[in-house]
Amino acid sequence: MTLSSAAVGEWAELTERYAQLVEAINRANHLYYVLDAPEIADAEYDRLMEELRAIESEHPELQSPDSPTQRVGAGPAAQFAVVPHRVPMLSLANAFTADALRAWHERITRLLGREVRDFTIEPKIDGLAIMLRYEQGRFSIGATRGDGSQGEDITANLRTIRSVPLTLSPDPPPPSYLEVRGEVYLSQTAFQRINDERAAAGQPLFANPRNCAAGSVRQLDSRITARRPLDVFIYALGEAEGWQPRTQWQMLEAFASWGFRTNPNNARAQTIDEVVAACADWEHRRESLAYEIDGVVVKVNDLDVQSELGAVGREPRWAIAFKFPPVQATTVLRSIEVNVGRTGSLNPFAVLQPVQVGGVTISQATLHNEDDIRRKDIRVGDTVLVHRAGEVIPQVIGPILSKRPPDAVPYALPTICPVCGSPVVRPEGEAMARCTGGFARCVAQRFELLKHFVSRGAMDIESVGEKLAWSLVIDNKLVYDPSDLYALSKDQLVALERVGDKSAQNILDNIEASKKRPLTRVLYALGIRYVGYQTAELLARAFGTMDHLRQASLEEIVGVEGIGPKIGESVHAWLHDADNLHIVDKLVAFGVNMTEQAATRGGPLAGLTMVVTGRLERQSRSQIEQRIKELGGAVGDSVSKKTSYLVAGEDAGSKLEKAKKLGTPIIDEAGFEALIEERSNV
Repeated sequence: MTLSSAAVGEWAELTERYAQLVEAINRANHLYYVLDAPEIADAEYDRLMEELRAIESEHPELQSPDSPTQRVGAGPAAQFAVVPHRVPMLSLANAFTADALRAWHERITRLLGREVRDFTIEPKIDGLAIMLRYEQGRFSIGATRGDGSQGEDITANLRTIRSVPLTLSPDPPPPSYLEVRGEVYLSQTAFQRINDERAAAGQPLFANPRNCAAGSVRQLDSRITARRPLDVFIYALGEAEGWQPRTQWQMLEAFASWGFRTNPNNARAQTIDEVVAACADWEHRRESLAYEIDGVVVKVNDLDVQSELGAVGREPRWAIAFKFPPVQATTVLRSIEVNVGRTGSLNPFAVLQPVQVGGVTISQATLHNEDDIRRKDIRVGDTVLVHRAGEVIPQVIGPILSKRPPDAVPYALPTICPVCGSPVVRPEGEAMARCTGGFARCVAQRFELLKHFVSRGAMDIESVGEKLAWSLVIDNKLVYDPSDLYALSKDQLVALERVGDKSAQNILDNIEASKKRPLTRVLYALGIRYVGYQTAELLARAFGTMDHLRQASLEEIVGVEGIGPKIGESVHAWLHDADNLHIVDKLVAFGVNMTEQAATRGGPLAGLTMVVTGRLERQSRSQIEQRIKELGGAVGDSVSKKTSYLVAGEDAGSKLEKAKKLGTPIIDEAGFEALIEERSNV
């Protein structure tokens, strides 16, 4: 049959597109698996693979044995010895919707001729897939997944990971030959610490914890791997001599009994409806974990059924990965703009070409400060990697240097305030540059202070949102400082755009109710530099009234447990500034409460200042902090020489390190309860 010229043209376009996809995916695989330097986000990679699969499905004649769809990664790097996988390490098919999960279930039910029930639900760890081999109960070889048929020998590096058992527990006796599969990963806290260290050393940053884990475990020098707090979860069997579990769940239980670390969040589901519900639940709960997951792996629990279903290509039919919306994407940095904060800080942010991340379109992201921009070498015009997790403000991870335009230049912060034109200075030793115009000249600082003053943790005047604050401070100049809120009349409010009679009365009622807030809220609301909520609470509980605090000397303020010299000097200076005291006096005149309830005295924790950090299991951090206060203790924001105890959970980070340096007693949740019991019996 002779093709028309139009058909010939369409075929040429299709084959060209197919070749482009193969080249792009192979390049992405090489960058990701071999060089640990990904250039595209996971979502873009998935999109390219889906397009390639669609073309091959319609035109199977185009598919070749070396198509990316027939591989699961990339071949081993030349610098590592090759380890053949006696049983191939397969990849998983993806489902992005509940309908796709149900379609998978219908497909395997149809293949078997009976309904499939009983599944395992396993969080999909975003790390590096590895194989561990044990002979006579001793760890002998470890390797990466590689291309699924052979991987890289990283035995020496895997030996440095403390959750990789070097010998297996003999009760019950493990198989004489055992291969297990798992995932090496980094906690988010560890990842951030490593990137901070690399930034300080002028080294390129890792794009995400997975990229960092892969780079760590594929070091030629295992001493570098040993310095990075890698961890591992084991989730699959490769091969075993003389042992055949009946179910995936039984397999996981056996792994745990031999000393392997399995995920405590693994669960079972009996029906596909339960599977769909569990996947939806994890999509919302993912941020509660100390490590990143990018989905949920659903497996048929019965291993005989798994064997019946088999695999198609490189993907088992009996398992599927439900993938969450991506938390990372690449886009173009259009410009770097600056916001001026309530204390005059210049806060740079990225204006982005709009991009979908985590199911939300974002066009702006935080850049922290000038040093952070320079460390990451972020420039206008760059293609950048953007990260958004949960409700956290999106942030720019770093640039894709291979896509940098030739005319991109390093960023420099403005030397004059973009709002009031005052000079910008950066105090020695501080990360933030600041506008010198102050509250009097810089309207941005007045606007930001009002937003802070009415916020939930401060005076909690919920009817005064950002738009109304803008109208009051910027457009109509009715509010100069926060005390002016209490002088507003109904006529003034009704005259504002989109404020009716009922709304105006609601605003006035909320403002009136705020007068009864305790001194802690007032001190926090005033926006004193370095004074967060807990610091405000320490001051309020120590002095009881604003008058007592105003009369306090610097030595008396610094003498409060939990208040260091820097905070004390800031508070003392604020209280001796005439403009600030004028605001306080006006608040008093309007009837705003300036007292705090007396601190609990005689409780078992009286006289102690405690700091709580890390991920806790039995209670939340805020619950423990509340108990400390109820039992007469004080809660500090940071560890200092005055800290009596640090209550530390998992991934405690820098506060734990500082406590160790200072010799501060460190206790866990059980130790906290024991301390209360001990001091209660004194």
